[in-house]
Amino acid sequence: MADLTQDSIENILEGVTDKYTEQGIVADSIEIDGGKAIINILLSYPAQSYHQELSEAITSALSGKGISDVTVNIDTKIAKYATQKGVDVLSEVKNIIAIASGKGGVGKSTTAVNLALALQAEGAKVAILDADIYGPSQPRMLGVSKLKPETTGEGKLLPILGHGMQSMSIGYLVDEDNPMIWRGPMVTQALEQMLRDTLWRGVDYMIIDLPPGTGDTQLTLSQKIPVSGSVIVTTPQDIALLDAKKGLKMFEKVNIPILGIVENMSLHICSECGHEEAIFGTGGGKSMAKDANVNFLGALPLEIDIRTDVDEGTPTVAKNPEGRVAQIYKEIAKKVAAKLTLQDKALGAFPSITIE
Repeated sequence: MADLTQDSIENILEGVTDKYTEQGIVADSIEIDGGKAIINILLSYPAQSYHQELSEAITSALSGKGISDVTVNIDTKIAKYATQKGVDVLSEVKNIIAIASGKGGVGKSTTAVNLALALQAEGAKVAILDADIYGPSQPRMLGVSKLKPETTGEGKLLPILGHGMQSMSIGYLVDEDNPMIWRGPMVTQALEQMLRDTLWRGVDYMIIDLPPGTGDTQLTLSQKIPVSGSVIVTTPQDIALLDAKKGLKMFEKVNIPILGIVENMSLHICSECGHEEAIFGTGGGKSMAKDANVNFLGALPLEIDIRTDVDEGTPTVAKNPEGRVAQIYKEIAKKVAAKLTLQDKALGAFPSITIE
């Protein structure tokens, strides 16, 4: 039986692994009152659905060492993580996570909105910025496409709330049917203005839904927007993977940490007979993650409900929060937030970029 001391409890906790950070548990504080131990754990990422499992793992480990009278309290305190040097931060936004893909049609915007809602469901305060100026989709996906943002006396835009989440998009400012016939400098200026001229309030994570590709918007993001990390969305298809690799390389060049890869449309399950078929191939996302030495965050199925839910303005995580697909998004969200806590705090300056 282990002695009931702070040191003995700390040693036991080191052997309990947080399955999302893959590190041993470190208590925020330990109180010993007679034969009773009160352990306070402070997670640095949102994971409300994981608290009970983690508490049971800690209790079991202590019980195995003869310490049975234990209370485990788990709370969350989300910190602000490092961004590119020389970029002005936003006072009301702790962390910005960019969701990117090398090509269109891989479900990036659907992944972005469900990931944002999953982070919110796990206990974070979340905002989403639709950076796709030419093809904004977040207003419709959030079910608020008919709304227009109000302005403050100082000329700031008030974000639109969709499913309790702050959002901003060029889609709120122009008619849905009007094409944005703008050159690159106007697009990048609009993106920066939406970010800095919106009155964001108390945001733990801002999800930025990037347009596909590696052009002006992506470079503006890298040079002028304080990004904490990025997530690459792809399908298993070879063509999609080729373009996703370009997006990944872009983030590496501009010193934005890559939190991982999400494989979308990985497997189709027939709603009538249950037959499983890998329409776009198998294992592409995992293979790409392994080759690039980045995290594979998870795979999402090709299901009609995921598409119809966002078309109706109620993304799957909001419409069916306890469903199988919502649970996958929540797992990915916890991994993304946990991986962010492990990022190097000292990032290099923005490098020079040459076109060859």
